[in-house]
Amino acid sequence: MLIKSIKTSLASLCAGLAFAASGSVLAADPGITDTTITLGMSAPFSGPNGAYGKEMKEGALAYFAQLNANGGINGKKVELVTLDDGYETERTVANTRKLINEHKVFALMAFYGSSPTTEAMKVFSEAKVPLLGTISGAGSLRSPVNRYMFHLRASYADETEAIVNHLVGLGITNIAVFYQNDGFGKSGKDGVVAALAHHKLKPVAEGSVERNSLQVENAVAQIAKANPQAVIMVTLYKPTAEFIRQMRKAGQIPQFSTLSPIGADLLVGEMGAKDAHGVGISQVMPYPWNDTQPVAKEYHKAIQAFAKHSNYSYYGIEGFINAKLIAEAMKKAGRDLSREKLVNTLESTPFDLGGYKVSYSASNHNGSRFVDLTVLGRDGRVLR
Repeated sequence: MLIKSIKTSLASLCAGLAFAASGSVLAADPGITDTTITLGMSAPFSGPNGAYGKEMKEGALAYFAQLNANGGINGKKVELVTLDDGYETERTVANTRKLINEHKVFALMAFYGSSPTTEAMKVFSEAKVPLLGTISGAGSLRSPVNRYMFHLRASYADETEAIVNHLVGLGITNIAVFYQNDGFGKSGKDGVVAALAHHKLKPVAEGSVERNSLQVENAVAQIAKANPQAVIMVTLYKPTAEFIRQMRKAGQIPQFSTLSPIGADLLVGEMGAKDAHGVGISQVMPYPWNDTQPVAKEYHKAIQAFAKHSNYSYYGIEGFINAKLIAEAMKKAGRDLSREKLVNTLESTPFDLGGYKVSYSASNHNGSRFVDLTVLGRDGRVLR
């Protein structure tokens, strides 16, 4: 009888230990509680490029406010911790560590910039924390595939190919390139060179500007010598505006074209509608002012409710779609949410985010190749 009692006690103890062990295995990853899921974002909210981060943040928060009002993710509210990096690499890396180690976020989203994200990648990859949405089209972030990084937008190679093909199709062959001297600009410049090579062409001139600088004089001098028909600019809005002003002052009136990171509304705000008129811009997000596309209509409603305005923008809708992607992926990953389940769900499930579609696989984390070519009209509006 005593032996039987001991056996029963041992069996109960083993079962309890097994249950405890399984419970520890199934314990939620950091950032998940009974009531919340915490996400993290590092972007510029100050400095020359602070407007980019602010618009993305507003779009993301507008989506999460709408989501939480409707029950969140399986009853859990989504909270977004946002840290300002000023578009500086060291601050981005420090923010990434802080978000993971101090704020204990479940996942990351909407990191901004090629060079900052390249360095931050070392931190979140080692920690096995997924990053969804990189505001960069740099090839160096896309190949080789990083298991924990998923791209929402098309690459710079996709954008520059579309621009070059359009210009060459118009009979424009003397094309120069003006680029930012960092990972972003060099990746875009490489895309221009590769796209021109498909047409057996080369840039007639090149010029660069340092990140967070407006010193464009040398670039203007180099490019103006070539008297180009068009200049493709892989730069952000402030140096772009200064470059165009100085080129025109030098008597140069080529077709100016630039890539999506420019932020059309910010360029118009910097230059004025009259001077920005005619600048071509490739876009990688749906037209934010579209009254018929489901995701744009959803974005309008959310921004009006959250921010009490209707100042729509490409960066705003990108932040909104980025938030919607991570929310949809978490929903589809199921109730026992984990970082690895989130990664596996993204790699195996296509997502229709309201007319903007993305899909990933284990060997390809480029969600979309969508590129739309636009031009700034006389009143500063983006025309398609």
